[in-house]
Amino acid sequence: MRFERIRKEYPNGVVACESISFEIQPGTVHAIIGENGAGKSTLMKVLYGMEQPSSGQILFDGQAVTIPSPQSAIDHGIGMVHQAFMTVGTFTITQNITLGAEPQRRGFVDSRRAVAEVDELARRFQLDIDPLARAQDVSVGMLQRAEILKALYRGARILILDEPTAVLTPQETIELFRALRGFAASGRTVIFISHKLREVLEIADEITVMRGGHLVGQTTPEATDEVALAGLMVGRSIAIADRHPAAAAGEVALEVAGLSCLNDLERPACTEVDLEVRAGEIVGIVGVEGNGQTELVEVIAGLRAPTGGEIHLHGDVITQASVRSRRAAGLHHIPEDRMKNGVALPESIEDNLIVDRYTGSTVRRHGLLSPKRIGRFAEELISRFGVRAADSKVPAGSLSGGNIQKLIVARELGDQPLVLLASQPTRGVDIGAMEFIYAELREARDAGCAVLLVSADLGEALTLSDRIAVIRNGRVVARFDDVAAVTEEDLGRHMLGAAESKEPA
Repeated sequence: MRFERIRKEYPNGVVACESISFEIQPGTVHAIIGENGAGKSTLMKVLYGMEQPSSGQILFDGQAVTIPSPQSAIDHGIGMVHQAFMTVGTFTITQNITLGAEPQRRGFVDSRRAVAEVDELARRFQLDIDPLARAQDVSVGMLQRAEILKALYRGARILILDEPTAVLTPQETIELFRALRGFAASGRTVIFISHKLREVLEIADEITVMRGGHLVGQTTPEATDEVALAGLMVGRSIAIADRHPAAAAGEVALEVAGLSCLNDLERPACTEVDLEVRAGEIVGIVGVEGNGQTELVEVIAGLRAPTGGEIHLHGDVITQASVRSRRAAGLHHIPEDRMKNGVALPESIEDNLIVDRYTGSTVRRHGLLSPKRIGRFAEELISRFGVRAADSKVPAGSLSGGNIQKLIVARELGDQPLVLLASQPTRGVDIGAMEFIYAELREARDAGCAVLLVSADLGEALTLSDRIAVIRNGRVVARFDDVAAVTEEDLGRHMLGAAESKEPA
């Protein structure tokens, strides 16, 4: 398969891809990397029929093909596994995999045959699933495998994977990579999109690097390393993150005692969680997605009601306090879902930055909101936090994902918080934005902020955290005070329940 001079220009004049030409060999894992806004997602949307190129063509076996829709892509043997899983929670794994392509018998869905076909496919590609389990009851790793099987069930010969390891444990990642190598060995092609350069170097046969809508380099793992790839992506020398432990922690700033809560299905999400975060330290929380970490942060932030326990902020009980009063007391929050809870997408950058400051003197004059002061305040934060935007009045929704994340970080760290809840602060952002956010979190910590970090990226948790706790089934099952002595594999075993608890007695 070959991209031949692909160009994509949007009606607003933005050119996302400019004259992209390269070939992807069958039977290989081909990684495509680049910063947010580099054009790689647009290029994959063109391949999958979600976007149409302004010019250029896609060639299969030397013949130009037209792919006007995702269904056309599927008909051409192209499958795409998105970062956000497309599953129906109440359906079984088999029902999710075969949805819309179910085998028929006498005009009705042949459920027994569907299970048999899915089971055979899973065995052939060594993708461990439970065909009869409901999607809402299985691990994130199994949902990932089900999404891949959904594409394979429809005959995919080219498999596009967008950040496939974002929520997987190291053990699940190993299993996924084994399966991907099996796909390639069977003659299939895997297109692997990831910001995790170490994983790219481990799994890829070839690597294509994009920057600013252009192809800027192609290489192989044998001919490069993380530092060189990072520099090629961002166009400058960039430091791969190292640990920088806190100098010394102060008094307890945030204390959670016996905290319990329910999830959206009214089932227990957290059970009697005890946790302390001191001023001037970062405490990391890790766990397989769906084990209560999301709900825990929401309860502390005031977005979800607790069913038991207490929350203390610098000694004061805030368990029943409003979100506004928590923020006024110095508790800030970088939410997990930036699009849903982080920003108001249709509103301007200015409005998003003053959403909790509109009563303050910084943006008011003579008791009234001052457009000039608001604009000046917004431009200062845009400049300080490196948000790439035409001006402060454009809608937040016009920014790339990485810049939306920077916008949220700017709002939450623009004035020094006492306690920061940072939930998946770099999910889906490129290495340049990641480097920046790491630096901002450490700067806040070193200025005395107590940071509670929740991350699905174990490398990130180990790099940033001064202490780490592992959560499983809503309970803290392990704590590590000496983070330097812990590996990703150690954390993964506790996350999966394959290691004995290290919870203090």
